[in-house]
Amino acid sequence: MIRDDAEALRTAAELAEEFRPGASGRDARRELPRAELDRLTATGLLAVTVPAEHGGADVSAVTLAEVFRLLASADASLAQIPQSHFAYVNVLRQQGSPEQRAFFFAEVLGGRRFGNAQSEAGTKHLQDIRTRLVAADDGSYLLTGVKNYSTGALFADWIPVLARADDELLHVAYVPADAPGLTVTDDWDGMGQRTTASGTVELADVVVPAAHVVPHHLTFTGPQLHGSMAQLLHAAIDAGIAAGALAEAADFVTTRSRPWFESGYETAAEDPLLIQRFGELALRHRAADALLATAARAVDTARGDLDDDSAAEASIAVAAAKAYAGSAALEIADALFEVSGTRAALDGLNLHRHWRDARTHTLHDPARWKIQHLGRYVLNGTRPPRHGLL
Repeated sequence: MIRDDAEALRTAAELAEEFRPGASGRDARRELPRAELDRLTATGLLAVTVPAEHGGADVSAVTLAEVFRLLASADASLAQIPQSHFAYVNVLRQQGSPEQRAFFFAEVLGGRRFGNAQSEAGTKHLQDIRTRLVAADDGSYLLTGVKNYSTGALFADWIPVLARADDELLHVAYVPADAPGLTVTDDWDGMGQRTTASGTVELADVVVPAAHVVPHHLTFTGPQLHGSMAQLLHAAIDAGIAAGALAEAADFVTTRSRPWFESGYETAAEDPLLIQRFGELALRHRAADALLATAARAVDTARGDLDDDSAAEASIAVAAAKAYAGSAALEIADALFEVSGTRAALDGLNLHRHWRDARTHTLHDPARWKIQHLGRYVLNGTRPPRHGLL
Protein backbone atom coordinates (compact mmCIF):
# COMPACT_ATOMS: atom_id res chain seq x y z
CA MET A 1 0.00 0.00 0.00
CA ILE A 2 1.17 3.48 -0.89
CA ARG A 3 0.07 5.94 1.76
CA ASP A 4 0.81 9.42 0.42
CA ASP A 5 2.00 11.54 -2.50
CA ALA A 6 5.66 11.45 -1.52
CA GLU A 7 5.68 7.66 -1.46
CA ALA A 8 3.91 7.52 -4.82
CA LEU A 9 6.53 9.76 -6.43
CA ARG A 10 9.39 7.86 -4.84
CA THR A 11 7.97 4.55 -6.02
CA ALA A 12 7.43 5.81 -9.58
CA ALA A 13 11.00 7.12 -9.79
CA GLU A 14 12.38 3.78 -8.58
CA LEU A 15 10.24 1.84 -11.04
CA ALA A 16 11.29 4.08 -13.93
CA GLU A 17 14.95 3.31 -13.23
CA GLU A 18 14.11 -0.38 -12.95
CA PHE A 19 12.16 -0.49 -16.22
CA ARG A 20 14.41 1.77 -18.34
CA PRO A 21 17.22 -0.72 -19.19
CA GLY A 22 14.87 -3.28 -20.75
CA ALA A 23 12.53 -0.89 -22.56
CA SER A 24 14.34 -0.89 -25.91
CA GLY A 25 14.62 -4.67 -26.03
CA ARG A 26 10.97 -5.17 -25.14
CA ASP A 27 9.99 -2.78 -27.94
CA ALA A 28 12.30 -4.37 -30.51
CA ARG A 29 11.07 -7.89 -29.75
CA ARG A 30 7.48 -6.80 -29.05
CA GLU A 31 7.81 -8.53 -25.71
CA LEU A 32 4.72 -7.69 -23.66
CA PRO A 33 5.67 -6.27 -20.24
CA ARG A 34 3.65 -8.67 -18.10
CA ALA A 35 6.34 -9.03 -15.44
CA GLU A 36 6.91 -5.28 -15.32
CA LEU A 37 3.20 -4.54 -15.04
CA ASP A 38 2.87 -7.10 -12.25
CA ARG A 39 5.79 -5.42 -10.51
CA LEU A 40 4.14 -2.01 -10.88
CA THR A 41 0.86 -3.39 -9.55
CA ALA A 42 2.55 -5.05 -6.59
CA THR A 43 3.88 -1.71 -5.37
CA GLY A 44 0.33 -0.40 -4.92
CA LEU A 45 0.87 2.41 -7.42
CA LEU A 46 -2.31 1.57 -9.35
CA ALA A 47 -4.42 2.21 -6.23
CA VAL A 48 -3.15 5.70 -5.41
CA THR A 49 -6.31 7.50 -6.59
CA VAL A 50 -8.69 5.43 -4.46
CA PRO A 51 -10.40 7.91 -2.10
CA ALA A 52 -9.08 8.15 1.42
CA GLU A 53 -12.41 7.10 2.93
CA HIS A 54 -12.01 3.77 1.10
CA GLY A 55 -8.42 3.28 2.27
CA GLY A 56 -6.51 4.82 -0.65
CA ALA A 57 -3.85 7.49 -0.80
CA ASP A 58 -6.07 9.77 -2.92
CA VAL A 59 -3.04 11.52 -4.40
CA SER A 60 -3.24 14.87 -6.15
CA ALA A 61 -3.44 15.33 -9.91
CA VAL A 62 0.01 16.93 -9.71
CA THR A 63 1.40 13.72 -8.24
CA LEU A 64 -0.42 11.41 -10.66
CA ALA A 65 0.78 13.39 -13.68
CA GLU A 66 4.37 13.21 -12.44
CA VAL A 67 4.02 9.45 -11.84
CA PHE A 68 3.02 8.99 -15.48
CA ARG A 69 5.72 11.35 -16.74
CA LEU A 70 8.39 9.40 -14.87
CA LEU A 71 7.17 6.03 -16.11
CA ALA A 72 6.86 7.25 -19.72
CA SER A 73 10.38 8.66 -19.66
CA ALA A 74 11.54 5.07 -19.18
CA ASP A 75 8.98 3.11 -21.23
CA ALA A 76 6.14 4.88 -23.03
CA SER A 77 4.28 1.65 -23.76
CA LEU A 78 4.33 0.53 -20.16
CA ALA A 79 3.12 3.95 -19.01
CA GLN A 80 0.25 3.87 -21.51
CA ILE A 81 -1.17 0.56 -20.26
CA PRO A 82 -2.62 1.86 -16.93
CA GLN A 83 -3.93 5.17 -18.30
CA SER A 84 -7.41 3.72 -18.79
CA HIS A 85 -7.23 2.04 -15.39
CA PHE A 86 -7.09 5.45 -13.72
CA ALA A 87 -9.74 6.89 -16.04
CA TYR A 88 -12.21 4.21 -15.03
CA VAL A 89 -11.36 4.45 -11.35
CA ASN A 90 -12.35 8.08 -11.82
CA VAL A 91 -15.66 7.09 -13.46
CA LEU A 92 -16.53 5.19 -10.29
CA ARG A 93 -15.59 8.19 -8.15
CA GLN A 94 -17.98 10.37 -10.12
CA GLN A 95 -20.97 8.16 -10.89
CA GLY A 96 -20.60 4.90 -9.00
CA SER A 97 -23.15 4.15 -6.31
CA PRO A 98 -21.87 3.78 -2.72
CA GLU A 99 -22.07 0.00 -3.13
CA GLN A 100 -20.21 0.09 -6.45
CA ARG A 101 -17.48 2.30 -5.06
CA ALA A 102 -17.03 0.08 -2.01
CA PHE A 103 -16.79 -3.07 -4.13
CA PHE A 104 -14.58 -1.84 -6.96
CA PHE A 105 -12.26 0.28 -4.83
CA ALA A 106 -11.64 -2.82 -2.72
CA GLU A 107 -10.79 -4.66 -5.93
CA VAL A 108 -8.28 -1.96 -6.92
CA LEU A 109 -6.73 -1.90 -3.44
CA GLY A 110 -6.43 -5.68 -3.72
CA GLY A 111 -4.30 -5.37 -6.87
CA ARG A 112 -6.90 -5.90 -9.57
CA ARG A 113 -6.42 -3.94 -12.80
CA PHE A 114 -8.93 -2.21 -15.08
CA GLY A 115 -8.40 -2.28 -18.83
CA ASN A 116 -10.68 -0.61 -21.35
CA ALA A 117 -13.01 -1.43 -24.21
CA GLN A 118 -13.97 1.99 -25.46
CA SER A 119 -13.09 2.85 -29.07
CA GLU A 120 -14.73 1.30 -32.12
CA ALA A 121 -13.32 1.21 -35.63
CA GLY A 122 -15.36 1.85 -38.76
CA THR A 123 -18.03 4.00 -37.14
CA LYS A 124 -18.98 7.51 -38.23
CA HIS A 125 -16.85 9.21 -35.57
CA LEU A 126 -15.29 8.64 -32.15
CA GLN A 127 -18.51 9.06 -30.20
CA ASP A 128 -20.58 6.87 -32.52
CA ILE A 129 -20.66 4.02 -30.00
CA ARG A 130 -22.59 1.00 -31.30
CA THR A 131 -21.91 -1.56 -28.59
CA ARG A 132 -25.27 -2.37 -27.01
CA LEU A 133 -26.29 -2.93 -23.40
CA VAL A 134 -29.70 -4.59 -23.55
CA ALA A 135 -31.83 -5.05 -20.45
CA ALA A 136 -32.79 -8.65 -19.68
CA ASP A 137 -35.95 -9.82 -17.92
CA ASP A 138 -34.09 -10.71 -14.72
CA GLY A 139 -32.72 -7.16 -14.26
CA SER A 140 -29.28 -7.90 -15.69
CA TYR A 141 -27.94 -6.80 -19.09
CA LEU A 142 -26.59 -8.44 -22.23
CA LEU A 143 -23.58 -6.74 -23.76
CA THR A 144 -22.74 -7.10 -27.45
CA GLY A 145 -20.21 -5.32 -29.65
CA VAL A 146 -16.63 -5.10 -30.91
CA LYS A 147 -14.02 -2.73 -29.48
CA ASN A 148 -10.66 -1.74 -30.94
CA TYR A 149 -7.49 -0.15 -29.54
CA SER A 150 -8.36 -1.67 -26.16
CA THR A 151 -5.18 -0.77 -24.30
CA GLY A 152 -4.79 -2.67 -21.06
CA ALA A 153 -7.55 -5.22 -21.76
CA LEU A 154 -5.14 -8.13 -22.24
CA PHE A 155 -3.61 -7.48 -18.81
CA ALA A 156 -6.84 -6.62 -16.99
CA ASP A 157 -8.88 -8.33 -14.30
CA TRP A 158 -11.87 -6.10 -15.12
CA ILE A 159 -12.63 -4.58 -18.52
CA PRO A 160 -14.80 -1.44 -18.44
CA VAL A 161 -16.90 -1.37 -21.61
CA LEU A 162 -18.44 1.81 -23.00
CA ALA A 163 -21.88 1.00 -24.38
CA ARG A 164 -25.27 2.49 -25.16
CA ALA A 165 -28.37 1.23 -23.39
CA ASP A 166 -31.88 1.01 -24.86
CA ASP A 167 -32.32 4.75 -24.23
CA GLU A 168 -29.13 5.48 -26.28
CA LEU A 169 -27.42 6.93 -23.21
CA LEU A 170 -23.81 6.00 -22.44
CA HIS A 171 -23.02 3.56 -19.65
CA VAL A 172 -19.88 1.78 -18.50
CA ALA A 173 -20.20 -1.93 -17.83
CA TYR A 174 -17.43 -3.38 -15.66
CA VAL A 175 -16.91 -6.92 -16.98
CA PRO A 176 -14.56 -9.55 -15.51
CA ALA A 177 -11.89 -10.54 -18.01
CA ASP A 178 -12.92 -14.20 -17.86
CA ALA A 179 -16.62 -13.57 -18.49
CA PRO A 180 -18.26 -16.03 -20.92
CA GLY A 181 -18.70 -14.42 -24.33
CA LEU A 182 -15.80 -11.97 -23.91
CA THR A 183 -12.72 -12.43 -26.08
CA VAL A 184 -9.53 -10.33 -26.04
CA THR A 185 -7.30 -10.65 -29.11
CA ASP A 186 -3.73 -9.38 -29.16
CA ASP A 187 -3.81 -8.03 -32.72
CA TRP A 188 -2.29 -4.56 -32.13
CA ASP A 189 0.19 -3.89 -34.96
CA GLY A 190 1.10 -0.24 -34.42
CA MET A 191 4.46 1.13 -35.44
CA GLY A 192 4.81 2.67 -31.98
CA GLN A 193 3.77 1.79 -28.45
CA ARG A 194 4.30 -1.75 -29.65
CA THR A 195 3.95 -3.45 -26.29
CA THR A 196 0.67 -1.95 -25.09
CA ALA A 197 -1.27 -4.91 -26.53
CA SER A 198 -3.98 -2.48 -27.66
CA GLY A 199 -5.96 -5.16 -29.43
CA THR A 200 -9.58 -6.11 -30.03
CA VAL A 201 -12.30 -6.97 -27.50
CA GLU A 202 -15.33 -8.89 -28.76
CA LEU A 203 -18.49 -9.20 -26.68
CA ALA A 204 -21.19 -11.70 -27.57
CA ASP A 205 -24.20 -11.59 -25.25
CA VAL A 206 -22.01 -11.11 -22.21
CA VAL A 207 -24.16 -11.14 -19.06
CA VAL A 208 -23.57 -8.10 -16.84
CA PRO A 209 -25.36 -7.68 -13.49
CA ALA A 210 -26.97 -4.30 -12.94
CA ALA A 211 -24.62 -3.75 -9.98
CA HIS A 212 -21.70 -3.55 -12.43
CA VAL A 213 -23.22 -0.90 -14.73
CA VAL A 214 -22.47 2.80 -14.15
CA PRO A 215 -24.49 5.65 -15.79
CA HIS A 216 -21.55 7.41 -17.40
CA HIS A 217 -23.79 9.83 -19.31
CA LEU A 218 -24.54 11.65 -16.06
CA THR A 219 -20.89 12.70 -15.89
CA PHE A 220 -21.44 15.21 -18.68
CA THR A 221 -24.63 16.85 -17.41
CA GLY A 222 -22.69 19.28 -15.19
CA PRO A 223 -19.16 20.50 -14.51
CA GLN A 224 -16.83 17.53 -14.82
CA LEU A 225 -13.14 16.60 -14.67
CA HIS A 226 -13.37 13.23 -16.39
CA GLY A 227 -11.90 14.57 -19.62
CA SER A 228 -9.25 16.76 -18.06
CA MET A 229 -8.02 13.95 -15.78
CA ALA A 230 -7.79 11.46 -18.65
CA GLN A 231 -6.13 13.96 -20.98
CA LEU A 232 -3.72 15.08 -18.26
CA LEU A 233 -2.28 11.57 -18.16
CA HIS A 234 -1.93 11.55 -21.96
CA ALA A 235 -0.05 14.87 -21.71
CA ALA A 236 2.18 13.37 -19.04
CA ILE A 237 3.04 10.45 -21.31
CA ASP A 238 4.03 12.85 -24.10
CA ALA A 239 6.15 14.90 -21.69
CA GLY A 240 7.78 11.68 -20.52
CA ILE A 241 8.60 10.64 -24.09
CA ALA A 242 10.21 14.06 -24.62
CA ALA A 243 12.29 13.65 -21.46
CA GLY A 244 13.41 10.14 -22.40
CA ALA A 245 14.38 11.15 -25.93
CA LEU A 246 16.35 14.18 -24.74
CA ALA A 247 18.25 12.13 -22.17
CA GLU A 248 19.11 9.49 -24.77
CA ALA A 249 20.25 12.15 -27.24
CA ALA A 250 22.55 13.72 -24.65
CA ASP A 251 24.00 10.33 -23.73
CA PHE A 252 24.62 9.43 -27.35
CA VAL A 253 26.30 12.72 -28.22
CA THR A 254 28.56 12.66 -25.16
CA THR A 255 29.58 9.00 -25.52
CA ARG A 256 29.39 8.07 -29.23
CA SER A 257 29.14 11.03 -31.58
CA ARG A 258 32.18 12.38 -33.40
CA PRO A 259 32.70 16.12 -33.76
CA TRP A 260 32.11 17.66 -37.19
CA PHE A 261 35.54 18.25 -38.70
CA GLU A 262 34.91 21.97 -39.27
CA SER A 263 34.11 22.64 -35.63
CA GLY A 264 37.73 22.49 -34.46
CA TYR A 265 36.75 20.71 -31.23
CA GLU A 266 37.90 17.36 -29.90
CA THR A 267 34.42 16.17 -28.91
CA ALA A 268 30.93 16.60 -30.30
CA ALA A 269 29.70 17.86 -26.93
CA GLU A 270 31.96 20.93 -27.27
CA ASP A 271 30.48 21.99 -30.63
CA PRO A 272 28.69 25.32 -30.02
CA LEU A 273 26.11 24.54 -32.72
CA LEU A 274 25.19 21.31 -30.96
CA ILE A 275 25.15 23.09 -27.63
CA GLN A 276 22.76 25.65 -29.09
CA ARG A 277 20.46 22.93 -30.39
CA PHE A 278 20.44 21.09 -27.09
CA GLY A 279 19.55 24.36 -25.39
CA GLU A 280 16.58 24.78 -27.71
CA LEU A 281 15.45 21.22 -27.06
CA ALA A 282 15.86 21.66 -23.31
CA LEU A 283 13.60 24.72 -23.50
CA ARG A 284 10.93 22.64 -25.23
CA HIS A 285 11.26 19.90 -22.64
CA ARG A 286 11.11 22.32 -19.70
CA ALA A 287 8.14 24.16 -21.17
CA ALA A 288 6.25 20.87 -21.63
CA ASP A 289 6.94 19.94 -18.00
CA ALA A 290 5.88 23.39 -16.80
CA LEU A 291 2.61 23.33 -18.73
CA LEU A 292 1.94 19.82 -17.43
CA ALA A 293 2.44 20.94 -13.83
CA THR A 294 0.26 24.03 -14.38
CA ALA A 295 -2.50 21.88 -15.85
CA ALA A 296 -2.33 19.41 -12.97
CA ARG A 297 -2.62 22.24 -10.44
CA ALA A 298 -5.68 23.55 -12.31
CA VAL A 299 -7.28 20.11 -12.05
CA ASP A 300 -6.53 19.97 -8.32
CA THR A 301 -7.99 23.43 -7.85
CA ALA A 302 -11.17 22.42 -9.67
CA ARG A 303 -11.45 19.23 -7.62
CA GLY A 304 -11.50 21.38 -4.50
CA ASP A 305 -14.19 23.74 -5.79
CA LEU A 306 -15.88 22.37 -8.90
CA ASP A 307 -18.09 24.66 -10.94
CA ASP A 308 -18.38 25.64 -14.60
CA ASP A 309 -15.53 28.14 -14.36
CA SER A 310 -13.04 25.92 -12.53
CA ALA A 311 -13.86 22.96 -14.78
CA ALA A 312 -13.31 25.15 -17.86
CA GLU A 313 -9.97 26.41 -16.52
CA ALA A 314 -8.85 22.84 -15.88
CA SER A 315 -9.88 21.68 -19.36
CA ILE A 316 -8.17 24.61 -21.07
CA ALA A 317 -4.97 24.18 -19.05
CA VAL A 318 -4.86 20.47 -19.87
CA ALA A 319 -5.57 21.17 -23.55
CA ALA A 320 -2.61 23.55 -23.65
CA ALA A 321 -0.34 21.04 -21.94
CA LYS A 322 -1.40 18.20 -24.22
CA ALA A 323 -1.03 20.18 -27.44
CA TYR A 324 2.40 21.45 -26.45
CA ALA A 325 3.78 18.24 -24.97
CA GLY A 326 2.81 16.29 -28.07
CA SER A 327 4.67 18.63 -30.41
CA ALA A 328 7.64 18.76 -28.03
CA ALA A 329 7.87 14.97 -27.92
CA LEU A 330 7.81 14.75 -31.71
CA GLU A 331 10.41 17.50 -32.18
CA ILE A 332 12.83 16.15 -29.60
CA ALA A 333 12.46 12.54 -30.75
CA ASP A 334 13.17 13.66 -34.33
CA ALA A 335 16.05 15.94 -33.29
CA LEU A 336 17.71 13.00 -31.53
CA PHE A 337 18.94 11.92 -34.99
CA GLU A 338 19.82 15.43 -36.09
CA VAL A 339 22.19 15.94 -33.15
CA SER A 340 23.54 12.39 -32.94
CA GLY A 341 24.60 11.71 -36.49
CA THR A 342 24.45 8.79 -38.90
CA ARG A 343 25.15 6.01 -36.41
CA ALA A 344 21.99 6.90 -34.49
CA ALA A 345 19.98 5.58 -37.46
CA LEU A 346 21.21 2.01 -36.98
CA ASP A 347 18.15 -0.13 -36.50
CA GLY A 348 19.87 -2.21 -33.83
CA LEU A 349 20.12 0.81 -31.54
CA ASN A 350 16.34 1.27 -31.73
CA LEU A 351 16.58 4.98 -31.04
CA HIS A 352 13.63 5.50 -33.36
CA ARG A 353 11.32 3.99 -30.72
CA HIS A 354 10.97 7.44 -29.11
CA TRP A 355 9.67 8.99 -32.33
CA ARG A 356 7.47 5.97 -33.09
CA ASP A 357 5.97 6.13 -29.61
CA ALA A 358 5.41 9.88 -29.82
CA ARG A 359 3.90 9.77 -33.28
CA THR A 360 1.57 6.90 -32.34
CA HIS A 361 0.49 8.32 -28.99
CA THR A 362 -0.19 11.82 -30.33
CA LEU A 363 -2.75 10.35 -32.74
CA HIS A 364 -5.20 9.67 -29.89
CA ASP A 365 -6.97 12.98 -30.53
CA PRO A 366 -6.06 15.97 -32.70
CA ALA A 367 -4.14 18.84 -31.10
CA ARG A 368 -5.67 21.22 -33.65
CA TRP A 369 -9.04 20.98 -31.89
CA LYS A 370 -7.46 21.67 -28.53
CA ILE A 371 -5.94 24.82 -29.98
CA GLN A 372 -9.34 25.76 -31.40
CA HIS A 373 -10.88 25.56 -27.94
CA LEU A 374 -8.00 27.58 -26.51
CA GLY A 375 -8.62 30.32 -29.05
CA ARG A 376 -12.37 30.37 -28.49
CA TYR A 377 -11.86 30.56 -24.73
CA VAL A 378 -9.36 33.43 -24.90
CA LEU A 379 -11.11 35.44 -27.59
CA ASN A 380 -14.78 34.93 -26.79
CA GLY A 381 -14.84 33.40 -23.33
CA THR A 382 -16.41 30.24 -24.74
CA ARG A 383 -16.12 27.38 -22.28
CA PRO A 384 -14.93 24.07 -23.74
CA PRO A 385 -17.56 21.37 -24.36
CA ARG A 386 -18.24 18.61 -21.85
CA HIS A 387 -17.54 15.66 -24.13
CA GLY A 388 -14.79 14.08 -22.07
CA LEU A 389 -11.86 14.68 -24.43
CA LEU A 390 -10.71 18.01 -22.96
